[in-house]
Amino acid sequence: MVDQQLKWWKEAIVYQVYPRSFQDTDGNGVGDLAGVIQHLDYIQRLGANAIWLNPIFQSPQVDNGYDVSDYYAIDPIFGKMEDAEKLIEEAHKRGLKIIFDLVLNHTSIEHPWFQEALKGPDNPHRDFYIWHDAQPNGDLPNNWASIFGGSVWEKEPVGNQYYFHLFKKEMPDLNWDNPNVAKAMVDIGKFWLDKGVDGFRLDAFIHLDKLDDFPSEPALRDGELVSAQLINENLPNIKNYIQDLTSALRTVKPDVFILGEAASVNADLAVTYSDPQNDMCDVVISFMLFPEDHSVKDPRLPFNMQHAILDKKAFKKTMVEWQKKLDPFGGPALYWNNHDMARAVSRFGEVENYRENSSKMLATLMYLQKGIPFILYGEELGMQNMHHTNPQDFETPGATAFYAKSKALGYTEEHILMELNSTARDVSRGAMQWDDSEYAGFSSMAPWSGVNREVKFNVAAEEKNPDSILEYYRKILEYKKMPVFTEGTFHLFETKESLYSYERVLGDERAIVICNFSDTEERLQEDGIVEKEWRVLIQNNGNDVENNCVILAPYGAVVLLKETDSPKK
Repeated sequence: MVDQQLKWWKEAIVYQVYPRSFQDTDGNGVGDLAGVIQHLDYIQRLGANAIWLNPIFQSPQVDNGYDVSDYYAIDPIFGKMEDAEKLIEEAHKRGLKIIFDLVLNHTSIEHPWFQEALKGPDNPHRDFYIWHDAQPNGDLPNNWASIFGGSVWEKEPVGNQYYFHLFKKEMPDLNWDNPNVAKAMVDIGKFWLDKGVDGFRLDAFIHLDKLDDFPSEPALRDGELVSAQLINENLPNIKNYIQDLTSALRTVKPDVFILGEAASVNADLAVTYSDPQNDMCDVVISFMLFPEDHSVKDPRLPFNMQHAILDKKAFKKTMVEWQKKLDPFGGPALYWNNHDMARAVSRFGEVENYRENSSKMLATLMYLQKGIPFILYGEELGMQNMHHTNPQDFETPGATAFYAKSKALGYTEEHILMELNSTARDVSRGAMQWDDSEYAGFSSMAPWSGVNREVKFNVAAEEKNPDSILEYYRKILEYKKMPVFTEGTFHLFETKESLYSYERVLGDERAIVICNFSDTEERLQEDGIVEKEWRVLIQNNGNDVENNCVILAPYGAVVLLKETDSPKK
């Protein structure tokens, strides 16, 4: 177990960089490592002290780098090994930790392990992957569907067996029951730790264990495939796999930060994965923090591809549960944005009329709670969703099937595009907006992902505006480092649904955070919440604080401290 003093991540503020979309320095429309190095001072000035990079290893880029063909090499689109080494070195000079994405569940079909495995059942690498014979009648081994659609089984090019792929067919799953797989991953981790990497995000680790014997599951209709995702997650052997991996890595670097992607876990499972006694992850990211009101959705279509408003009552309950149960371990991962979901200000805020206030309110609400902030590149500018006009531009799993089924049900092209532009993961990956030039200062040519060209919401413009979203984020992240916001207790007040108000208490220090989650003015005047002797630490625009009453503008946010308190840096 890691000594408490070694846990630097307890006070981490993580800036997530999607390298393909951050900064292109060689004019090919794709971001690169030199571009990340170019903006390290910007990241440092924002207030972050750690950077999480999405995959940069060599890859055919079938799934934007999550299909790795060589874990020991940098993909040429991002640069060379020397660029990675320089990035780590320059980041460390600025006090920034570096976290790499480590893809554990699968490789690319182009990885040498899989190429060897294809040589036949007697090859030593055959058992690195999961194979199965067809059923006696010639049917597929079972009726499981992959996350990207179609069967999880793909027939090998030469031979009679099928290999298993939970994701795309070009991404065969590794067999973690084979100890040689675990050893190979440990070796990869140690290699990068020796290079100076400070932590790893374990991609899709909750899927490493597979259901024994691969049984077919009951389907709603004959011949229909059943999602393998829910069947093969959080199974018992995952604990052993991750314990062995992380304990081996910690023999090399005791303070290595282990961030787990656990998309579907609840707070109780997050405790299991995060409890230091279990020696697994230090913190996990779950996609279950944002319950939606599904009543407006068409039950004939996948819910995850249809936009909906946040169920604020359920959201409060969820956040309180995560705050309470993860408190002993430093709190949960705090985030609004992720490369796998739509942008927060488009999803939870109000872009047309209250973009600045709602961006600032969301930051205030989330990041002053207990836990580790994760900021997706551009979030600090109020970046909104990319807007695609062609259905074929969407690479999100299920988008093609959603389009076809919606068409068949009579929905218009305009409506279907609206839904996809509100929910698809692609819309979060637009190029970083550095200025208001044709390609937003990202590149000299059209970005691979598209770009929003905006006069106001870019770094150059916001640097000049002391009231910008960017400047507000800098202040919020500065205050986040105060002991009351890193170590203090958390209590959510009972208020009307549209208000989110909580207190953080540490000894004699007390802070109150009051947020308006609506587009109408709200008033908070309750004994014990707002008192005369408190002062405003930070607020967004249009609010009014009088004695024991706070009048909140649409999407208003106010943070109060006792008059005698002062920020500790």
